[in-house]
Amino acid sequence: MRRFHGTGSLDPASFEREITRIAEEVIAALAGPVGAEVAVTMEFEVLLPNGASEQIVRPVTENSRALKFTSPEVEKEYHVTRSPSRALSR
Repeated sequence: MRRFHGTGSLDPASFEREITRIAEEVIAALAGPVGAEVAVTMEFEVLLPNGASEQIVRPVTENSRALKFTSPEVEKEYHVTRSPSRALSR
């Protein structure tokens, strides 16, 4: 094997545990060999049909900047053009 790439959907109710397992059981094993180059990115989407108040939007926006998100986006309106993911349909 010369390259490994993986994507998947995580359950919002248990994603912290699932991320830890992925880090310990997959990423750590692949990062072990000399010369391994590992890149990890995270993407998530939250749809709020009833909107979010400024008390939610402001701290989320500030925290995403502080955490150095590369593309934090807040949309005032959204149009679903695809089926929601497994995680969002719960």
